[in-house]
Amino acid sequence: MDSGSIAWMLICSALVLFMTPGLAFFYGGLVRRKNVISTLVYSFITLGLVSVIWVLWGYSLAFGDGGNGFIGSFSNLGLSGVDSTDDQIFAIFQMMFAIITPALITGAFCERFKFKTYMVFLVLWVTLVYAPIAHWVWDSNGWLFKMGALDFAGGAVVHINAGMAAIAAAALVGRRRNIERGVEPHNVPFVILGASILWFGWFGFNAGSGLAADGIAVSAFLVTNTCAATAMMIWVLLGMFHGGKVSGVGAATGAIAGLATITPAAGFIGVGSALILGVATGIITFYAVYFKEKVNLDDALDVFAVHGLGGIVGLFGTGIFAKNGGLINGSSELFIDNLIMIISTMAYSLIMSIVILKILDIIPGLGLRSTESEEDLGLDISDHGERGYVADGAD
Repeated sequence: MDSGSIAWMLICSALVLFMTPGLAFFYGGLVRRKNVISTLVYSFITLGLVSVIWVLWGYSLAFGDGGNGFIGSFSNLGLSGVDSTDDQIFAIFQMMFAIITPALITGAFCERFKFKTYMVFLVLWVTLVYAPIAHWVWDSNGWLFKMGALDFAGGAVVHINAGMAAIAAAALVGRRRNIERGVEPHNVPFVILGASILWFGWFGFNAGSGLAADGIAVSAFLVTNTCAATAMMIWVLLGMFHGGKVSGVGAATGAIAGLATITPAAGFIGVGSALILGVATGIITFYAVYFKEKVNLDDALDVFAVHGLGGIVGLFGTGIFAKNGGLINGSSELFIDNLIMIISTMAYSLIMSIVILKILDIIPGLGLRSTESEEDLGLDISDHGERGYVADGAD
C-alpha cells in the first residue's frame, strides 16, 4: 500500500472501532435506567477482550496461512508471521469487525444475562462461530469465497451471524420478568447519539472494505448513506401512518436497518439500487419490529428484526442488483450462491450458538440468567456495583 491507502485504512479501522461505543449508547438508551451501565459494558468490554482473542488466535483461525475451506490454521497465532504493512492493516481492520459483531448480540439478552457468563460466551463465540464464518466468506480458501458468494462488508459474517445468535440467546435465556410488551427507552438522546455515531462509523465499515482509497470506496460511501437515509425515512413515514407522530427511536432504528442492509452490497451496486434496497428494508424491518409481540421471543432490542433481516435483504439485493453477475443483468449464479451463504450462515450460527449457550447454562457457577432479585434490583448494581444515575439530591 502507498501512504495514502495506509492512512485511509487506519482511519477506516478507527471509524469501525468507534462504532462499538456508538452501539453501546444506542442499546444503553433503549433499556431501563437500572440496566444502563450493564448494557453499555456489554459492548465496551468487547473492545478489550475480543482484541486480545483476535491477536492470540482469532485472526489465525479466520485468515491463517494454510487453512482449508472451513477454518484457517494455527500458523499465525499471536499474529506470528503477520509482518508486512499490508497484512497488519488487514488484521487491524478485520479485528474491528470481530469486536462489534458479538456486541450486536447483547441487544437480545440485555437486562437479564449474567456478565461473567457473557465474558466466557464472548471467548467461545468469537472462536467457534465468528472466526469460521469469516473464513468461509472472506478468506481466499473459504468454501463460500471459492463458490463465488459476495458479502462486501458483513451482511452474513456480521449481521446474519449476530441475528441468529440473538435468536438463540433470547430463546434460551427467556423473557424479561414482569414485561408483557417492550419497555419505554429510558434515554432517547442516548439512542439518537448512538445511531449517529454508528452511521458515521459505518462509512469506515463499508467504504473501507475494498481495502483501498479508490473509486469503489467512493461508491460504497455514497450508497451507504443513500440506503440508510431512505430506510430511515420509510420508518418515519410508516411510524406517522400508524401512530401519527415522528419517533426519534424509530428514525434511529430505521437508519440502522438501512446500514445493515447496504453492508453486503456496498461495493457491488449503484445508487439507484441502494434507494430500492432502502425502501424494501425499511418496510420489512419496520413491520418485523411492529408485529414482533405476536412471537413469544423477547429479543429485547430487535437484533434479528433489524440486523438479521437487514443482512438477509442486503445479500438478496446483492444477488439481484450487483453490477457484475446480478439477476438484473441476466445471471442467476450469484443469487443462488448468496442464497446458499444466507442459509449456511443462519444454520451454523444458530446451532453453534445454542450449543455454546446450553453448555454455559449447565456449568456450575455460570448459568445464563441473573437471579430474580438481581433482575429486580437491576444489573448495574448486581453485576457492576455502580449506578448510571445518582438519585436527585444525592452527592
